[in-house]
Amino acid sequence: MDEKEFTHLTKSGVHMVEVGDKPVIKRTALARGKIILNNETIQLIEKGELKKGNVLTTAQIAAIQAVKSTSQMIPLCHPIPIGGVEVEFEVNPESIQVTVKVRSTGKTGVEMEAITGVSVGLLTIWDMVKSVEKDKNGQYPSTRIMDIEVIRKEKIEL
Repeated sequence: MDEKEFTHLTKSGVHMVEVGDKPVIKRTALARGKIILNNETIQLIEKGELKKGNVLTTAQIAAIQAVKSTSQMIPLCHPIPIGGVEVEFEVNPESIQVTVKVRSTGKTGVEMEAITGVSVGLLTIWDMVKSVEKDKNGQYPSTRIMDIEVIRKEKIEL
């Protein structure tokens, strides 16, 4: 195996890529994803009538916490200083889109933090609405998380 081909693989297994010699750069990443829900569930979210509380505020807090905890969840992801996190929602009749923007000044990118924030935000929405999304058999026939992607990443040298 050519170790240069796979930067995280070595003869002894895996390793965290060395970034110590890289310059400190201002970095931004934007990611998004969506959850498909029943229209009735969306209406309950908008009216604030779900038993677990404010769905979008809770998902926003969860997304921010996930961004800050990314390196603890993804084994080879470097811990980085988080300069700022913005979490926004677009509520549609049958879906909610979550968009997360992360800013940092460091030696490695922030795209993993952004998509982790999106993922955990979406999972939190699912957790908060599962009681009204399940069918009579306890299944989720129409609930789906999809289209999680990094929209953009930017670097500005200092």
